[in-house]
Amino acid sequence: MSNGKPLLEVNDLHTGFRIRDNYYDAVDGVSFTLDKNEILAIVGESGCGKSTLATTIMGLHNKNNTKTSGEVIYKDTNLINLSEVLYNRIRGYDIGMIFQDPLASLNPLMTIGKQIEEVLVYHTKMKEKERHARVLELLDQVGLSNPERVAKQYPHELSGGMRQRICIAIALACKPPIIIADEPTTALDVTIQAQILDLLNDIQKETESGIILITHDLGVVAETADRVAVMYAGQFVEIASAEELFTNPLHPYTRSLLKSIPQGDDDISGEAATEELHVIQGTVPTLAKLPRKGCRFAHRIPWIPADAHEENPELHEVSPNHFVRCTCYKHFHFEEGDA
Repeated sequence: MSNGKPLLEVNDLHTGFRIRDNYYDAVDGVSFTLDKNEILAIVGESGCGKSTLATTIMGLHNKNNTKTSGEVIYKDTNLINLSEVLYNRIRGYDIGMIFQDPLASLNPLMTIGKQIEEVLVYHTKMKEKERHARVLELLDQVGLSNPERVAKQYPHELSGGMRQRICIAIALACKPPIIIADEPTTALDVTIQAQILDLLNDIQKETESGIILITHDLGVVAETADRVAVMYAGQFVEIASAEELFTNPLHPYTRSLLKSIPQGDDDISGEAATEELHVIQGTVPTLAKLPRKGCRFAHRIPWIPADAHEENPELHEVSPNHFVRCTCYKHFHFEEGDA
């Protein structure tokens, strides 16, 4: 991890969606940095704001229905409220994104080669022969055999794993220093998941890019991430190195997530596995029902006394580079209530 200036710096980022006449924050005061040659994993349940954070960084929200504030600093420029013309120069060239659903991300009417080439046409001055050579190079890089044949095929002719590799090839086409991977293995079987993760690791080592890996799969995080940010109800509730997070999880939400993973003989923290799988009570609150004050996880851990929660929970650095939101973590014990 670099000790110099970060590749990307996000400060107090808010993204609110309009519901009737009011705006509700799906991303609420998020701050973090991404360094060169680092994989930062952002984890949490569905509905916590992970994908909204990614699309906000990419500037993909309709400004008529979305209100965004804060800073996304890249090369000394705040990308928030950047014009569409300027943002288009950054998307794909400086920041590449791998979307969750490859079939929905690809154009069904264009060949694979043309879709990859489109990025090169927009962002580079390569001639046609150079672009074609780069397309074949990318298809080979992402592990697809017979690149010439694949380049002439359409998305529906490929498997899910192959389509996801195409999305990775598109994201890599201009060798961007930052890659955002939004649930890149969700729709794939276990064997293909492992191949895609190995591919992302190889790419990161080769290009020294910074990768933001968005996932709900903590097994994926354990294998790939350098640092982890746990997201709940639009906020980061814990940030730490991957090793620290798995060996010393502190926030009740983080500990509940880890406890919910099916284990073998021992669980991920080294404790003996129990017969019953831990279940987190309740659900993530909807945007319109987010509590204005207090710990947003409080209603799901009712056995912790109200005075254990901060009125306005903040991230506290409890050890070097390990941050936890709210003081309720000091009072959390599974034996007190793990229903």
